[in-house]
Parts: sequence; structure tokens; C-alpha cells
Amino acid sequence: MGYASTQQTAAGIHTRLYSRAFIIDDGSRRVVFVTADVGMISQRVRLEVHANYMLTTCKQHTNNKLTKPTTCSTPTTSGFQSIDRAHQNMRPGRIYRNQGELDHNSINRSPHSYLNNPEDERLRYKDNTDNQVLVLKFTDLDGDDFFGLGVCVCVCVCVCQTNMCAAFGPGDDMFESTRIIGENIYRKAKELYATAVDEVTGSVQSAHQWVNMTDVSVQINDTHTVRTCKPALGHSFAAGTTDGGGALNFTQGAVEGDPFWDGIVGVLLGKPSNETKECHHPKPILFNTGEMNTPLPWHPQIVDVQIISIALIMLMMDTEVVIAGLSNVYTHYITTYEEYQVQRYEGASTIYGPHTLSAYLQKYRGLARAIAQDRVSELPVGPEPPFFTKNLVSLLPAASIDRKPDNTSFGEVLQQVYPVYRQVGLSCGVRHDSGLIQNSERDKTFVTVEILDNRTETWEVVHTDASWETRFHWLKGSNQQSNATIQWFIPPSAPSGSYRIRHFGHYKAWKGFQTVISPYEGSSDVFRVASSFYY
Repeated sequence: MGYASTQQTAAGIHTRLYSRAFIIDDGSRRVVFVTADVGMISQRVRLEVHANYMLTTCKQHTNNKLTKPTTCSTPTTSGFQSIDRAHQNMRPGRIYRNQGELDHNSINRSPHSYLNNPEDERLRYKDNTDNQVLVLKFTDLDGDDFFGLGVCVCVCVCVCQTNMCAAFGPGDDMFESTRIIGENIYRKAKELYATAVDEVTGSVQSAHQWVNMTDVSVQINDTHTVRTCKPALGHSFAAGTTDGGGALNFTQGAVEGDPFWDGIVGVLLGKPSNETKECHHPKPILFNTGEMNTPLPWHPQIVDVQIISIALIMLMMDTEVVIAGLSNVYTHYITTYEEYQVQRYEGASTIYGPHTLSAYLQKYRGLARAIAQDRVSELPVGPEPPFFTKNLVSLLPAASIDRKPDNTSFGEVLQQVYPVYRQVGLSCGVRHDSGLIQNSERDKTFVTVEILDNRTETWEVVHTDASWETRFHWLKGSNQQSNATIQWFIPPSAPSGSYRIRHFGHYKAWKGFQTVISPYEGSSDVFRVASSFYY
């Protein structure tokens, strides 16, 4: 998910990515809400689950292991393990809700587009960003906590391998910005969680339909009907955004094409039909994705709309609406009609044309009406999209065998730690001979930071590669050799004592006429953390 840049490659782990599943059952109906730390959900993954499952993402750009459900969307397959575990661990409980505002934690990256909306619409809100935070608190019947679910806010700060990213946020670098934004969200969510007393009771409902978004008729008023379009991306899509501009000479706000680029793209990928160009006006089409089908369709045509109703949290009769952004099939952006006219990045990336939002609103009104009237069973399922099994493409080479320098072993330390570190936020580092990350078990940590318990003479794990304080850097070198560098940013709160840093992995080697994957591990020397070097 490196912003379509070949230079933006994964280089290790800062924090782990998770998938979290929540099952809500009222005794007669059940819904499953899954939130995954990935950039988007693929249509192929969506087709693997039931209609009463909602798959949502945080829209962050640090996941990898890409699959190809459509040629233009390459999302992470996060697996279904969290859903299986949630089903296995279900037990009776209660849900409480709380809501508040988190101001000054995010910005609208295109205020110019937002200002093109009608004034009476903008006056309904105090800001040009959504600052609402809704927390659902899950407990057992005795009131003991399960965990909480925060909805409508995410930490979305890019993490790059190069200096191509333009906006780092409120911190000095991207790590610091992520920490600041994440801590602000955490504190607000924790505050709302602790004070949540409004119990959510009642029935569970869900409504789902497949929709051909390339051909939706929308009734604008009593006399006027418009339609959605075949997918297409505009010139301003290639210009990138304020927080990450494109590398070529495209600019945001383009409402006219460029003969040079239109000619090149037209020869390579084909020109859009007059019907598609007229439908997308005033967007100058750069990539005519709706008419490109090699090796697979470049954009989905049939997508799903879905509403999950949990008692009071639904879409009718003075109830509360919660928008779970980036749910199910990813279809780029959805701007208002007025924002679309400006044709900045977001408008150029609204792939079904200027009336995309109106089409979705029309479909969601139908779902909400069916739920309110208890007529969900009468809703037509809609045209289910194709489940592609052929022509699937991977841009990543298969994991090769691992090699190491002569007279060394995998996991061997190449660069040792110092004997003593102070508790002043210093970085402690160690480097190992390593195997390919792809050959390792993904659900096990590559890193542990351990402290010696002097009472029992045993080692206790205090950090893993999921901890904010650790960074696991992996580097592939020449001759199929690689190494791993582990950094521990020592917090001031770290207890004084003896520590070690361990690395775990797997390597692939030939054994006879077949390859075998074997585990390895390595450990740093023991070192001390103290308040002073003169401990």
C-alpha cells in the first residue's frame, strides 16, 4: 500500500497490524463487525463472508502482502482468524455507548473543495472535519469489561521508505506524528469508555444488497433523472494530494485534459468512449478503468451497500447514524456533487461520476426503509459480482532460499549492544544474520525485549515487535543474504535492571531435493539499564 511507488517498500515492523471481530446476537439475529488495520478490503475477500458481516478498515498505507481481486485495487488479505476466534469466545454480555468530540486532531486536506458545498449545508457543522468519537463498551453480565470499540476515527499517517511524503502531521517526523494523533484518540476513547452508562438494548437488524454502480438511475427532483458512470480516474488523481503529491507534472484542479498524457495513455490503455467522457464531465479522464479488463477488470462494477442496526444505533426515527468508513469493497472516493466540480484529487478519484453520492444515498434510503418496516427479506439480493479464480496476479516474487556468510549461523549477532544504557529515551540496537521474513510464521513475534527477574533468575518479556518502543528493520542484501536490526527506544519508565534482546525467525534451505523451513533464534549480550552510567 505504498502509494503506487515502487520505492515505498516494507522494511520491517513498527507495530503489529490486527483484525478485530465483534459479534452481536439478540437471540434471533446475528451481525459481525470486523475492523482491520489495512488499507482496504478486496471484493474477493468480501465474497468470502456472509451478508450480515461488515468488514471495515482504517485506511492506512503500511500493510503489504497484496492480492489482486481487481487490477486497480490491491488490498491486504487479512484472513478470517479473528472472526473464528470471536465465534469461539462468545458469551452473554451488555453494550454501552458514549459519544464526544475530539477537536484539533485532524485537518481537511482539501478545504478548497469543501468550500464549494452550499453554505446552508456547511452551516450545519462547526468544522470541515468530522470530530465525533463514538465508543461502544462491551461487558459481561456482571459488568466486567470485554473491550471497547471506537468508531469513526483512525490514525492515518503515512510511513515511507523515502523522503517522498510531504506532510508528517503535528510531530517532527511520521513516528512522532503517529504517536501524537494516536495518543489523542486513545485518551478520548478511554475517557468515553470509562464514563459510558447508556445501555444499548433491543433487536439486531442488517440489510445488504449488491448494486451495479455503473448504471444507477438517480431521481434528482420531480423532473430530472441522472445516472452513474463506468469507472474512470481523472487527471488530478495522478497529481496526488496535498499530503503526498504525484511525481509527474499533473496538478490538482484540472478540468481539461493534457494532449501529451492523453495520447500516451490512449495508445497504451485505450481511449474512453464519448459516452463515458460526457458522463464524467467536468472530469478529464486519464485512466478509463471501466472499459479496461486485462488481466481482470481494473475497477469493480458491482459493489455492495449495507446497514447494520444495533438497537438504538440505526438510521431512522431519531436514532443515531454511525458511518463506518471504507467498508466492504473499496471504490476510491465519494465526494459531493459540488466537490466533484472542483476536480481535486478526491473528485478525480470519485470513479462512478458526479452523482455517485446521490446514488449511494438513494440505495441507503431503501435499506433503512426496509429495516424500519421489517421488510428486509423482501429486498432483492442484486447482481452478485464475479468471483475471479483465473488470471490472479502477484507482483511479489516467491520467497527464495536463505543464505548466510560462511562460518556463521542464522540469528548470530553481527553488532552487539553496549554494556549500559541510561533511562533517558536512548535507543538500544542489535543486528543479526536473518532469514526472509516471508519464510516466518506471521502470528509470532520477531522480537522480544526481556528483563531478568533476580528473584527467580528467569527472563520476563516486557516488549515484542507489537510494542511502540520497538522497531524491527529487515534488510535484504546480496547473494540471498539478509540481516535484521532491532531497536528498543528505552522509555524513562523502564525499570533498572539486566536486559537482553532476542530475535526469532525462520530460514529456507535445500535438504536433498526439496526445501525445508527451519526456525532460528539469536540473543544479544546481557546489558543494564540504569538511571546513570555510574550505576
